[in-house]
Amino acid sequence: MKKLLKILGLVLGVLVLVVLLGAATIQFSGIPSYDTNPPDLKVVPDSASIAEGKRLATLVCNHCHLSTAGKLEGKKMTDLPPAFGAAWTANITHSPNSRLAAYTDGELAYLLRTGVKRDGKYAPPWMPKFPLLSDDDLHSIIAYLRSDAPELEASDKVQPAPKPSFLVKLLCRVAFKPLPYPEKPIMAPPLTDKVAYGRYLIDAKVDCYSCHSADFKTVNILEPEKSEGYLGGGNLLLSPEDGKTVIFSANITMDKETGLGDWTEEDFIQAVRFARRPDGKPLRQPMVPFSALSDEEASAIWAYLQTVPKIHNEVDRGW
Repeated sequence: MKKLLKILGLVLGVLVLVVLLGAATIQFSGIPSYDTNPPDLKVVPDSASIAEGKRLATLVCNHCHLSTAGKLEGKKMTDLPPAFGAAWTANITHSPNSRLAAYTDGELAYLLRTGVKRDGKYAPPWMPKFPLLSDDDLHSIIAYLRSDAPELEASDKVQPAPKPSFLVKLLCRVAFKPLPYPEKPIMAPPLTDKVAYGRYLIDAKVDCYSCHSADFKTVNILEPEKSEGYLGGGNLLLSPEDGKTVIFSANITMDKETGLGDWTEEDFIQAVRFARRPDGKPLRQPMVPFSALSDEEASAIWAYLQTVPKIHNEVDRGW
């Protein structure tokens, strides 16, 4: 019996040592790097694509990259969940110190699609990836980032390096990995197909699902509808106003008791475009007004939400 206990003790000791060595490797080696294979891409900008790219940046990029100085020079992500560590978004202006200064159009497209930077390092989970975005929309964003928009005017601001937590480093090895670069062209559905276009906006273009599903750690970027609690809310968010107040994302399925089942389409459009509740009072942050969305786009999102399976999930809206 003593011999058996001794053997079991040795085995347990070896297992503990292996776990500790693995944890130390993850902690000190950081987020993994990968080989890169960017496409040979050169975006030819025009006024229409630049304008649309600016609109898309207003919907997605500016929330994180636009500083109080009015430039896309980055800032601290005060609403990042503490479990992810601390992060500052990149300076993406035309400064030589910008993170994008050396990027080709192909490398930028590769980063936005796969999450892999030009040096091979993987962009952590707080940087959205856009594998389902249409080629036209992707090219419009690139055209805008090359434009002379005033918010892109060179800024020499250098943001601190991110400080990812052990959890982020672990997730980047077991859950969040580089996405495949599309082998075929991607086209957006026509706006006239309201349900399909609404799905495209939620899953591919505006990234609504990642906040409004159950947890950032369980989102499925390639197949958003397979994310845990898809659009059922409950994801832990922090108010960007103080970086401390806990706010859970809303259930936006059509469940009557806990979701939007008792809302009208006009209620929804007012909430999405102007961050206004059905009673006329403002929605609290981190929900911001997506005023760059058109009424038609908001209506398409509403049409798609009618088709999403209802989830009964009581979320404190703070009303």
